[in-house]
Amino acid sequence: MRFLWRWLKRGVLAVVVLVVLLLLPIGYTELACRGEATADAYTSLIAEPEWQRAESRTLMTYPEWHIVHAYDDYAQVITAGDPHDFDYLRAVAGFWTSLCPLMQASAEMGGVTAETKMTTYTIGVSFTAELLAKALYEETIGRIVTIVRGDRAPLDDLSAEQAVRYAQFLQQTPWYKWDFFADKSALDNAAGEGLRDRERALALGLEYSAKAAYAGVIEQAVAGVGADDLRLRSIVSGLSVDALEALDGVTVIETRPEGVLVETDRYRVYTRLLERIAAAGGDMVEIAGNDEVLFTVTGPNEAFEGALYSFPRQGYGDWRHLVLVPVVDLTNRLRALDGGTLEHVHDY
Repeated sequence: MRFLWRWLKRGVLAVVVLVVLLLLPIGYTELACRGEATADAYTSLIAEPEWQRAESRTLMTYPEWHIVHAYDDYAQVITAGDPHDFDYLRAVAGFWTSLCPLMQASAEMGGVTAETKMTTYTIGVSFTAELLAKALYEETIGRIVTIVRGDRAPLDDLSAEQAVRYAQFLQQTPWYKWDFFADKSALDNAAGEGLRDRERALALGLEYSAKAAYAGVIEQAVAGVGADDLRLRSIVSGLSVDALEALDGVTVIETRPEGVLVETDRYRVYTRLLERIAAAGGDMVEIAGNDEVLFTVTGPNEAFEGALYSFPRQGYGDWRHLVLVPVVDLTNRLRALDGGTLEHVHDY
């Protein structure tokens, strides 16, 4: 009994230490990343409450996209390499270190709601725990098996293909809608008799099963509170109604003195649409009732004008920059990216 009690206490202590470590970034963010809170004095042209969004959300949508980008980086790394080649700690650190300047800048937009903070911290802790667990396995057992393996096994290539498809899926669709069980079945069906294939089928099968179970819980929770509206409204100038209606995905609502009010889809579809508006010579006047917007750009340069935060991407050999600009300057910046590539415009 003493032996069991001793190990029980050690187990409890280990859990407590782990929880404290996972919560430390939250404590640091709350204490060290406070900005000067000011009320947003901007008067929205889009006055309908159902089409207005809190301006700070353009900044606070990035943390979730950081996770999307991390999966894309991971897919890029394992396409030619192995999972232990991915720097999991750097991906985790990138989430929390980018959050600090975003929180500070959000204070000048009226601050971040408690609900948004809770959501951000929850996904941050989940992301941290997931990647630390994956790092622990891939840097030990996973690495040892690759040494024994020799050349890449069939499931190395299949799992890399799955990672690429998953990363692409996340560009427009919530992660919990992915069919993890289909990936698990594909691994089981394609596994050979080699050690690496058996290890990949077991390790990734367990990972996919856990994610599938968690996804079911999240989907039910989202159904209970309601998902974000997938449409938003913007005001565009410099283009005629006919020119805007010719753009796929644009619904013209009305013409106003400031420009044309349009309704569109959100997320990555919206980013590609803004590229087309910029290329056609149009300008943005307002988006979802706001006058500032965040976008990310990737490129070879370590610095980018106006960047709130910059850091190197894994697997690509370049940099990602988070840039906050007035909405009226957005298309001008998109037309002059100085060798960079637009990645995503963060709507609200």
